[in-house]
Amino acid sequence: MCCTGFLKVMMFIFNGAIFLAGAAILGVGIWVTVDSDSLLGLVDKVVELPEDVFQLNYVGYVLIGVGAVLLIIGFLGCCGAIKESKCMLLTFFSIVLIIFIIEVAGGVVLFVFNDEVDQIFDSIENEVRTDIQKNYGNENDMTQVWNTTMEQFQCCGYKNYTDFEGSPFNNAGDRYPSPCCDGTGPCTSNAAQTANIKGCFVKLLELLEENSAIIAGVALGIAALEIAAMVVSMVLYCDAGKKGK
Repeated sequence: MCCTGFLKVMMFIFNGAIFLAGAAILGVGIWVTVDSDSLLGLVDKVVELPEDVFQLNYVGYVLIGVGAVLLIIGFLGCCGAIKESKCMLLTFFSIVLIIFIIEVAGGVVLFVFNDEVDQIFDSIENEVRTDIQKNYGNENDMTQVWNTTMEQFQCCGYKNYTDFEGSPFNNAGDRYPSPCCDGTGPCTSNAAQTANIKGCFVKLLELLEENSAIIAGVALGIAALEIAAMVVSMVLYCDAGKKGK
């Protein structure tokens, strides 16, 4: 009984945190969807992604979906543990199991279809370069977002300084964004080539590689929590079944 009581408390605390996180994510999703002047609208002006790639303007709906699922999971886990409801506990177990299977399947797909993932990134690169060469220096919002990103992450363009060749900013003279050069003087093609500042996408990949151990640890931690949640829900489910007899 003592062990069961402890499991109930842990189940309640764990799922209570999930419920609150779901409520927060749901709130953000609703805000992003309703507020047309939000950051999402500004970022969407930076680049138009190809149709087969995740569209930025759907982020709000995705957040709403994720938040709703977390709310349901948290509610079922909390109420199922406190009320010892076999139906709620079994539903909770089923949902977590489905999510776990989807995560494993997604990891396998990314590993097996690595070439297709590379093709998607190449497609994104082409779209980004086209958008930069068309609008950088001409569209203020898009230009400001790129300037802020490059200054914060100390990077240049998507891959390198050549992304800006042929852009309105570059056509106004042999000039490139100042983050693409090391010195304080004019950032010309020679200065940008000499500086050879890495692109923002390259910097992102390096950041992921540097923190790969942390990312892997977080992923394993989430998987362990999901497995533990399923085990605890089944223990409580079996205990509730014994009391029902």
